[in-house]
Amino acid sequence: MPKFVIDEDMPRSTAKHLDELGYDATDVRDVGLRGAKDDAVFSFTQSNEAVLITGDLGFGNILRFPIGSHYGIVIAHFPNEVSTHEINRELEIRLSEIAESSFKGSLIIIEPGKVRIRKK
Repeated sequence: MPKFVIDEDMPRSTAKHLDELGYDATDVRDVGLRGAKDDAVFSFTQSNEAVLITGDLGFGNILRFPIGSHYGIVIAHFPNEVSTHEINRELEIRLSEIAESSFKGSLIIIEPGKVRIRKK
């Protein structure tokens, strides 16, 4: 089961929700990275051999974060009006549909009702 690092633009409850499902999830706000630059968050994620879950579309820049060069990036792309509960539920459903081997090196976009995976 992959480890996850949750970026600060995700709901505060996301790491707790994933932990309750049996995932190992750490919120960047709990490790002193609140307000940190993307490079610091990315570095922390990689040093912990974890998949980043973020709403920051900047992490989808494959020139800056090349596919195959990380443990995985999941971009949760939801409209602003989607509730925290719905986001966490959608992540629960979609993450369970992704094979563990599909995370490493991949850029994964989760949107309401669908998943796109870009692999090397």
